Amino acid sequence: MSLGEKDLNSYLIPAEPVMTELVIKKSRFICWIYPVESRQEALAQVASLTEQYPDARHHCWAYIAGPPEGATQIAWSDAGEPQGTAGKPILNVLQHHGVRNILAVVVRYFGGIKLGAGGLVRAYSGATQQTMEALNTTIKVATEVLVIELNYDQEPRFKQLMKEYGVELLDSTYGVSVCYTLSVPVSELKLFTERVTSFSKGQLQLATHDTQ
Repeated sequence: MSLGEKDLNSYLIPAEPVMTELVIKKSRFICWIYPVESRQEALAQVASLTEQYPDARHHCWAYIAGPPEGATQIAWSDAGEPQGTAGKPILNVLQHHGVRNILAVVVRYFGGIKLGAGGLVRAYSGATQQTMEALNTTIKVATEVLVIELNYDQEPRFKQLMKEYGVELLDSTYGVSVCYTLSVPVSELKLFTERVTSFSKGQLQLATHDTQ
């Protein structure tokens, strides 16, 4: 499944982890793909797999985190393989498929036969490609987080407006006024804020919230 790069309001992410194995000249290439949303999450998963396969010679990886329209985080590692023969080929496969929030880790058990630089590139690319073909994806809707304060008598009408625009309530606090933290689809953000401003007659306070 693929999604056009021009559709910035939704994008593909892994639905669940998946693993496949490729054997080339007695070397085993075990590729895991995981959904991740940050560098910290990706590196933690790499560390976990390193512990899971402690006797493997290499644990090479690449990840892409972040929506297409945002500040995308990209990184890769050859993990001891010759420079440019593992991490970047893995990343190239991920980028070709256009899936975001994705980590691929290829664990290599050396089989005693050297593959050469070209052979390593083909092996790491092939292992990643094979796993991508087994991957199930789901569509993630790009969202913006907003914080909104409103009076108690505005709450019922505002909840109806949330349903109309597919807005998710992330958190709420009740004091002198009601404070909502919302997840708003990017595609509906402009119209939603215009509708809120219109019906509230300036009484609502909208403040963008840092999603990081």
